[in-house]
Amino acid sequence: MVKTDIIIIGAGPTGLFAVFEAGLLKLKCHLIDSLPIPGGQCSEIYPKKPIYDIPSQPEILAGDLVDNLMKQISPFQPGFTLGECAQTIEKNSSGDFIVTTDKGTKHQAPIVAIAGGLGTFEPRKPNLANLEKFENHGVDYMIKDPEKYRNKKVIIAGGGDSALDWTIFLANIAKEVTLIHRRDEFRGALDSVEKVQKLKDDNKVKLITPAEVTELNGQDFLESIVVSNEGEIKTVMADYFIPLFGLTPKLGPIAGWGLEIEKNAIKVNNSLDYQTNIPGIYAIGDVNTYAGKLKLILCGFHEATLMCQSAFQRIYPDKKNILKYTTVSGVSGFDGSRKEAKKSTIKAIK
Repeated sequence: MVKTDIIIIGAGPTGLFAVFEAGLLKLKCHLIDSLPIPGGQCSEIYPKKPIYDIPSQPEILAGDLVDNLMKQISPFQPGFTLGECAQTIEKNSSGDFIVTTDKGTKHQAPIVAIAGGLGTFEPRKPNLANLEKFENHGVDYMIKDPEKYRNKKVIIAGGGDSALDWTIFLANIAKEVTLIHRRDEFRGALDSVEKVQKLKDDNKVKLITPAEVTELNGQDFLESIVVSNEGEIKTVMADYFIPLFGLTPKLGPIAGWGLEIEKNAIKVNNSLDYQTNIPGIYAIGDVNTYAGKLKLILCGFHEATLMCQSAFQRIYPDKKNILKYTTVSGVSGFDGSRKEAKKSTIKAIK
């Protein structure tokens, strides 16, 4: 059985950053994730997607963000159980939690932090008669490697941030990019909408609104799509059709753990520490919900920080943790081989 201070369910950016914050408090973490690699959606779905709202990073690829987080937490030597899904959670006689995976691996800790992002998920698909025929033959639901679309004719459908961001990104890679949305208004960030409009004005992308894709054509591979645009039917040549209508999240086994659930997310106490209705179990990142919740990576980082402070107090109720800035505690002195520069983190605990 794996024993640690904090079991983190979910190895996405929020879960990874929680390792760093816990490490500053000399708390050990072990992460469980159903994916075979750390990083969550950033690694599995859109490693090459640019992210613009990480502090100090005007633009960073999702995969690079994960790489940086892994480097940042390496001095604290977290454990990983990857490719396994946390299936059950129960308390033992000593008050610790026992988390068991679908492969029977057991983990024990006094604290559990659920950082499962959106949980398990599947793409929302358009209602097109022959859609399955072209899946992986011209129809993609996510973009892992933008180079796949170099010098190709790409049609993106959607009105959210992903559709806008990929339209902007692929404009410099693909031979031709067309963005189709069923309304004239977009749901994404205003800055992204303005960038797409400028690309359209500069004839670098095509914009068809309000419109819907009604038909896919081709033999063994996609060749064209049919678009209904204000009553006019158009045939548009295409090498790839990428409908980005978001993901349908499912909590999976988490839904049966006795946690308070609201709209497919875990309710937490955001006025203090993001603890759930079960003391000792926290939920951080996109998996939780509370009044004013924003599903942003940087918000998950904040939640992870407060969660770790609370976890320390639960584990060591008789110890006083004096918060010190990392510029004082000397965390930058870690060389990645478990050496503690000037015993910096010890100074933070009295």
